[in-house]
Parts: sequence; structure tokens; C-alpha cells
Amino acid sequence: MKYFCQTCLLLLVLFIPLNALSQSSLAKVRTADNGDGTYNNPILHADYSDPDVVRVGGDYYMTASSFNCVPGLPVLHSEDLVHWELIGHALDRLIPEDVFSVPQHGNGVWAPCIRYHNKEFYIYYPDPDFGIYMVKATDPHGPWSDPVLVKGGKGLIDPSPLWDGDDRVYLTYAFAGSRAGIKSVIMVTELSPDGTRQTGEDVMVFDGHGEHPTVEGPKFYKRDGYYYIFAPAGGVSRGWQLVLRATDIYGPYEEKVVLAQGASGINGPHQGAWIDTPSGEEHWFIHFQDKEAYGRIVHLQPMKWVNGWPVIGSDADGDGTGEPVLSFRKPDIAADFAPVSPPESDEFDGDALGLQWQWHANPDLYYGFPSGNLGFLRLNCIPRPENEKGLWNRPNLLLQKFPAEKFTATTSLTFNSYKATEEAGFVIMGEDYQYISLQCIDGSYSLRVVRCKDARTGGSENVLFSEPIDQNRVFFRIRVGEGAICSFSYSLDGKRFTEVGDSFHARPGRWIGAKIGYFAVREGITNDSGTVDIDWIRFE
Repeated sequence: MKYFCQTCLLLLVLFIPLNALSQSSLAKVRTADNGDGTYNNPILHADYSDPDVVRVGGDYYMTASSFNCVPGLPVLHSEDLVHWELIGHALDRLIPEDVFSVPQHGNGVWAPCIRYHNKEFYIYYPDPDFGIYMVKATDPHGPWSDPVLVKGGKGLIDPSPLWDGDDRVYLTYAFAGSRAGIKSVIMVTELSPDGTRQTGEDVMVFDGHGEHPTVEGPKFYKRDGYYYIFAPAGGVSRGWQLVLRATDIYGPYEEKVVLAQGASGINGPHQGAWIDTPSGEEHWFIHFQDKEAYGRIVHLQPMKWVNGWPVIGSDADGDGTGEPVLSFRKPDIAADFAPVSPPESDEFDGDALGLQWQWHANPDLYYGFPSGNLGFLRLNCIPRPENEKGLWNRPNLLLQKFPAEKFTATTSLTFNSYKATEEAGFVIMGEDYQYISLQCIDGSYSLRVVRCKDARTGGSENVLFSEPIDQNRVFFRIRVGEGAICSFSYSLDGKRFTEVGDSFHARPGRWIGAKIGYFAVREGITNDSGTVDIDWIRFE
């Protein structure tokens, strides 16, 4: 299967012809399927933060937080809850568009909720600075509607709707203390029948202060006459999964901790989705684990109902609070399908940007574009303001998630500098970042390795390696090892690689994992731009 992305390199100068690589050589770097009827956690070792899932017939659809990255609201599909394919995004651009024309690190799309009602898919998502939005579609591949502001307000987060049996619609949500000045409470309100606006009063149904600080991320369900709210508490890295239940939608709600780290090595196992199988015989819970530079990776836990309460994971002592499992039998789902996973490698030979790629802000057309049958992705060197240094505030970063704990990414590119000072490179991006690049000053090329520490708080770039080079076509390679330790190397012929610069410990960005990809910038304003043509990127 081919994956499409963007960046650059002319087919004229391909070191290896595109047809020289078989599909099998573009293998995925990781699978959770053990091939013997069992799977290993995580099912996705990638930053699909705050996952939510809905089942429609025999199909499962997941969405996740995307924060400032564009396109936003990824949509993934699975038939067995273990293999997931990225099929699109529900947000082409973030709104308000002018606000998100520059990176808004940590802002934008927070924890969403995906639901299916009357043959339509709904995603409710919060922007903590503007309120709760909704988009919908008849086909999860899209097109999705423009966002509708359902409930405006600063600090409103983590919405989840419930269509009750009497056709009334309710919404549960929480507060972000950083914006609202309050947190650790769960709210419920009623919406209009079409789910587009609030019609009821805002009612606090649970106060987590005390035993359940930072309770948030509620997900609304109904089963056997009970209303259930699944809500994480305790914080991202060390939290637990709380479940509330009541016979009246406004409470009072009983509470129970149903999943916690316990003696396992899985920190903060919480915030996600309860789903069942088509037969209704099996129940499962999908949640995240915060893993620093790798982001919030996705786990699948077995779940059962005991005396009206869910028990998630392994409950060896029978106290009703489970612990995460690292390996388990796969869901009993009769499905005949080819294994799938989100894309990583990209030959850049399509007419659209690959689904794995995201910009760091709403992009302008001239940032870059695929070349169709020419077979490369072109990025243009975009000028940065005179007082801006480094990459932290660059909107024209084209990046994708880390796909595994350990991987190697190799790329081939050609840099055609136009004039003045221009630079294009291959970067590991986060609050610390490091890149390997070609810089051109008045026609002379240099190969560089540059690091920036504490970029969010104004850290400056430092050159670790610089050497003149007499060609503009290069191969860059980044190896990511255990613990997100990265090494950088280059080759002039695609065969012999030389490691340069110091090893680098990747760090997450603002609420997102570290990402890998490309940049192209220049100093000063001219009426044309240098370009980098990215021929391919291959992961192994």
C-alpha cells in the first residue's frame, strides 16, 4: 500500500527509481498483532491523544485531540479494534482562521467525542478559548460540515453528547482551570433536538475536589436504566479511570474507580471509550498512556460488567478496580480484512498530501504542494519576521507523529536555493528540537546540525555541526532509539551515511508528542523563493 506525503525532490534526480521498491519494502515499523490470536499494548504507539471510539455495525471509528495541528480531528477506522487505518480528518482548518494562522501551541482541538445518530456521524470537540463545537458527516471519510458553535465560553472542555430514548439530547462537559479558573467538576446540560445549541440549564452533577482532583474528559452512556459517565481523574501522567452512575440524568451519581496503574508499568491509564462487539457479548475500553516524547499512546483493555459496574483490565484481587494488561486475546470479531495501520513512509507521488502529514498552523497554499505525476513534494522557503529566530513559531512546519518506540526515517531531497539566505531541513520537533539541514548563503551550500533547547520559553538555536558541501541533493537519516534518543546522519550517494552532531533526547511539544518532518525558511523578503523537492521518506 502506498502512502502519500509532501516535501520534495525531482524524479529526474531520484537515486532509486520509485518502481524499484516493492510494496513490502515499505513495511510498517510496528504492529500490535502477535499473529497468534493475541495482541500487545499499545495498539497504537503514536500520539492519538484522548481517543474516543464509536461502533457502527461491524466498523469502529476513532477520533482524537489534535490541538494546533492542521488538518485536525483525525478519523481512524478498524474492524477488529487492534488494526487501525487513518482515513481522514474532520477539520480542514481551525477556526477562527486568523487566530490559527500562526502556531497556537497547546490550543485548538482538545478532547473530542464521536457519536452516530440517525445515520449521521457527529464529533463534538472543545476549543478551550472559544467553546464547544460540533461537526457532522454522513460518511466518516468526509466531507464533514463546517464547525457549529454549540456552546460558547472560555474554559469549556471535553464535551460528550447523549441521545436519550425520548429523543432528548444532553451534553456533559468539564472545565479547564487554566481558562475558566475552576476545574474538577462535571456538568450536564440539555441541547436542542438537532444537537446544535444549548436549551437547558448548566447543572453540576459531580464534584471531584478531594478524592478525584482534575476530573475531566467525561463520556456519556446509558445502559440497563442507568446513566453512566466515564471520567478520568488525577492528571494526565498519573491518573485513573472513574465511572459515575445514576438513574436520573442529573444525579445523584455514585462513583467507582474502575482502572488504575496499580502494580503495572502503565502510568495514568485513563480517558477513552467504552465499546462493545457486534454480538454484544464482549466489552472493551480504549484509553491513552502518556509517554513523554511519544505522546499519548493508545491501549485496548478487556472490560466486563459486574453488578452494574464496569471492570477494566485485569482484576486479580477482585476489588472491582482493574489494572492494565500488556497482552491479551484479540476481540472475538468475525472479520475478513487485510491488516492496516496509519501511514508512515511516503513516496510523494500522488496528487494530495498524505494523511499522516500536518502543518503546525492553518497553511497558506504557497507553503508547499504535491507535484502529481512529477513525483515529489515541493516546499517553498517561507520568510520569517526579522525579529523571529528558530522554528517554534513557524507555521510552515510539515510534520507527522512518531510511529513507534524505535524507528529509522530516511529521506531524499533536493534543495534549489533562489537567493540570499535560505535553509531547508529534516527535524525532530518539540519543546527541544534538533535538525539536519542544507543552508545556502549567496549560492554556497553548507550542511548543518542545529539544536534548540527550551524553545517554548525563548531558547536559542546552537550549531552542533557545519561543513561546506558542493551539491544540493542529499539523503538525511534520523534514528530514534529507546527512550526517544535520536541520532542524525547524511549521505551524498544514498549508500554511505555519516553520523553528525550529538545525539538528541526528544521532548514533547505543548500537549503533543515530538514529531518528525520538514521545514523550509529564508531570511528577508524577495519576489520568489527557493524550494526543497522531497522525493521520498521511508521508515523502518
